[in-house]
Amino acid sequence: MLLLVGLGNPGAKYENNRHNIGFMAVDEIIHRHNFSGPKSKFHGLLYEGQLAGEKALVLKPATYMNQSGQSVSQAASFYKIPTENIFVFYDELDLPAGKIKFKTGGGNAGHNGLRSLDQFIDKNYHRVRLGIGHPGDKSRVTGHVLGDFSKPDQTWLSPLIDAVGRAADKLVSRNGVDFMNEIGLILKPNEPKKQKPEKSKEKE
Repeated sequence: MLLLVGLGNPGAKYENNRHNIGFMAVDEIIHRHNFSGPKSKFHGLLYEGQLAGEKALVLKPATYMNQSGQSVSQAASFYKIPTENIFVFYDELDLPAGKIKFKTGGGNAGHNGLRSLDQFIDKNYHRVRLGIGHPGDKSRVTGHVLGDFSKPDQTWLSPLIDAVGRAADKLVSRNGVDFMNEIGLILKPNEPKKQKPEKSKEKE
């Protein structure tokens, strides 16, 4: 069984914040793969479904971002889900807007949601890092993260969220490679393959 966790802040006030891109990503998975729910459990909203024939849960903690770990810990403990089956979707300042990276384990880079998770479960969970870009000045980070996505952002945001939903089946491999390869194919379906230059024929 897989546990997919979206990180964000609950409530309409935060719905379109950059900090809530993790919620947006799992909402697309819920919608595209017809997950049932939600049920109000584990201080969050829980959805049930399947990915590539394997049972999967989606959890959206209803606590604020900096208390997400409590919700995730309770769900993982109740269903006896090991850390290597947990995937966390969240906003990443250190990635350009629209970029996506996958990694397993590591530090929290000051992200309040990950910091909370690290207090409740071990750090070997998988991270789907969704780039929102950096405002360029440390003093502007809070406003950037808690600000809403703009209309121009939709040019990259909508395709990214759509790709995450379409590629979610590939998460069952656990290693992230299949998932990221599928994301690449979806986001760049018409990118021409690089052709090797022809070797010049020597004159006889």
